Amino acid sequence: MSRFFNLTTVASIAAVGLILAGVLAFAGGTYAQKVVHDQLTPQQIFFPAAGAKLPANLKQYAGAQVDTAGEAKAFADDYIGLHLKGIGAGKSYSQVSGEFLKDPNNQQLAQQRQSLFMGETLRGMLLNAWGWGTVGNLARLAGIALFVLGLILLAIPLLALAASRRASTAAVSAPAPAPAAVPEPV
Repeated sequence: MSRFFNLTTVASIAAVGLILAGVLAFAGGTYAQKVVHDQLTPQQIFFPAAGAKLPANLKQYAGAQVDTAGEAKAFADDYIGLHLKGIGAGKSYSQVSGEFLKDPNNQQLAQQRQSLFMGETLRGMLLNAWGWGTVGNLARLAGIALFVLGLILLAIPLLALAASRRASTAAVSAPAPAPAAVPEPV
């Protein structure tokens, strides 16, 4: 029983566990990124072409479709967020909605309220996609790290086993010492 629970066996089991966890984390992260892509693509959200409508910090995305987590964050914060600041003199949806509730016949507040609601909703959904894409990316990186650590941990007992086999083979194949010469009586 103690032979099964020696350090080499425990290290080997832990190494296999780390390798398996790494593979699963990498697969889960890849799946999360695929889901983000598959959910963003049908929405047909595109950055505007380069020009006055596109802020300078988004030039790298000019005309590109939003289909990755990073693009979703850039579009949400730097494009939609910028436009939302221009609605209602920079007030938030809740502030404009509060004003509208005080004056429900004000069509300008009604339009601002609706625009802010729709903009913040889309912005929130894009930031949600960014969040899950980020989780997926971190899971993939953790998966790689766990896999590499598992391989290293597995290599240690395997190298120790190979070294002990070489040592036992060398001991068996070593020539037996010659018997000592017995001096003849004089």
